[in-house]
Amino acid sequence: MTWVERVAAAYLSEPDADSAPPTVDVTVGSWLHSLTVARDELGCDFFDFLSAVDNEPDGFVVVAHLVARHVGSVETVLLRTTVPADAPVLPCGCSVYAGAGWHERETHEMFGIGFDGHEPLDPLLLPDGFEGHPLRKDFVLASRVAKQWPGAKEPGEAEGESSPSRRRTRPPGVPDPDQWGPRARGGARQGRADE
Repeated sequence: MTWVERVAAAYLSEPDADSAPPTVDVTVGSWLHSLTVARDELGCDFFDFLSAVDNEPDGFVVVAHLVARHVGSVETVLLRTTVPADAPVLPCGCSVYAGAGWHERETHEMFGIGFDGHEPLDPLLLPDGFEGHPLRKDFVLASRVAKQWPGAKEPGEAEGESSPSRRRTRPPGVPDPDQWGPRARGGARQGRADE
């Protein structure tokens, strides 16, 4: 029996040999059971990652990548579920895979998805006092508030115009390289290697 057929049999779905890795869509209510099936019936002994995608307005798609390591081969499966935007909560998977804890904390921090039973969900990446969830589509980027892009489109998207050189385009607040950098004796700026 192939890996895809084993995954399909474990989750009572039709095998899809074209997808790599196989993806199994599960309900929020069967999230923990599905993780357990992957571990116990498929031999997925390694929790690779868990993350989410903001699928506004439908909610958040949460994906867990699980790995079965065999002598001479590695096989994987993706478990996927959608949590509603108005109540973004999943059961904590740490009882099945202890390694899920860090991923759940990061997903909570970046998307605001709660993991019931995982307390506390301490921040991992953002500074103390940071407000909001930066990977949500409704999160306003501070750089766009401070200085909006001067055109209606991004560089190179204007019709009939040549795109500006990415080499000469600098983010706001970065000085012109001709105004700063190493100086030769006597105050003249040293030439760059690409000049």
